[in-house]
Amino acid sequence: PVSVGMSMDIASIDTISEINMDYTATIFLRQRWTDERLCFDGNKSLSLDGRLVEMLWVPDTFIVDSKRSFLHDVTVENRLIRIYPNGTVLYAIRITTTVSCNMDLTKYPMDKQTCTLQLESCKT
Repeated sequence: PVSVGMSMDIASIDTISEINMDYTATIFLRQRWTDERLCFDGNKSLSLDGRLVEMLWVPDTFIVDSKRSFLHDVTVENRLIRIYPNGTVLYAIRITTTVSCNMDLTKYPMDKQTCTLQLESCKT
């Protein structure tokens, strides 16, 4: 198995819909793993064009309870791939997603809601 480190920053929470029981957020997702097949001589990392991601193995990460998601692609897809000499890969993307959030509005306007943002990976 490949151990994948992951970090996420929420850039914005764009909308919260009580009617649709969901919210929309923009996130920056970063994943890091090591692939020994990508080792090379040198002491500097290589930054690759995001379009080359199709040529690499990347984790099959998905957002649990997502209704819709998209990668930002103004001029080009917002993806960063950096490969280090030891084969470590840094993969970063910007995603906007709309996620289900079951809300209990029975105490409105004195209610308090907790919505989660969960990421998982498929095992293949």
